[in-house]
Amino acid sequence: MKSILLIGVNNFGTLIAKQLHDLGHQVLAVDRNEARINAVLPLVTDAQIGDSTNEAFLKSLGINNFDVCIVTIGSDFQSSLETTSLLKALGGRFVVSRADRDVQEKFLLRNGADEVINPEKQIAEWAAIRYASNHILDYISLDDDHAIYEVSVPTDWIGKSIGQIDIRKHYRINILAVKQNGRMNLSVTPEMILRDGVTMLVLGDRRSMQKCFKI
Repeated sequence: MKSILLIGVNNFGTLIAKQLHDLGHQVLAVDRNEARINAVLPLVTDAQIGDSTNEAFLKSLGINNFDVCIVTIGSDFQSSLETTSLLKALGGRFVVSRADRDVQEKFLLRNGADEVINPEKQIAEWAAIRYASNHILDYISLDDDHAIYEVSVPTDWIGKSIGQIDIRKHYRINILAVKQNGRMNLSVTPEMILRDGVTMLVLGDRRSMQKCFKI
């Protein structure tokens, strides 16, 4: 369990609060808007109405006591930038800030953010990969070049063993697990036969994935 300071409980911030609540973390939510604070109260450990660009207010929260500080302010980039900078200056251990554009990401990283999230950019990338392919069901980006994909078994692979298709040799792609009826099987062997309705979790670089699964 971690102690998390969440600044900004707009729609995105509220979704994060809900996920953190479901995972059992302690969350202090902060927002200028009283209605937003009242709405998020059932999802957080505590909540305060306040201006995160006010250094005295932030200092009163005991910033260095939090494992992670998350800034989700989306409508006022100047406030997001000032808040990020103040959090780091006041001893924030790990500061994550939201950006809506690439240029905002650069400014946030230069002014105290340890990491930056760009929700629209990340969802756009996911949607493009997911819906422009016949096989990709989901993916997790690991770095600029590599990702883990959940893929359906191509028709011409059905009935063949993993050893027969040997995508590690041909495409440098590793099959990490197979999933059927919602159940994950991590015991992948060359003798395993790929059946209709099975999906695979595969790890590889993007170019290899594009060639293998025709993304």
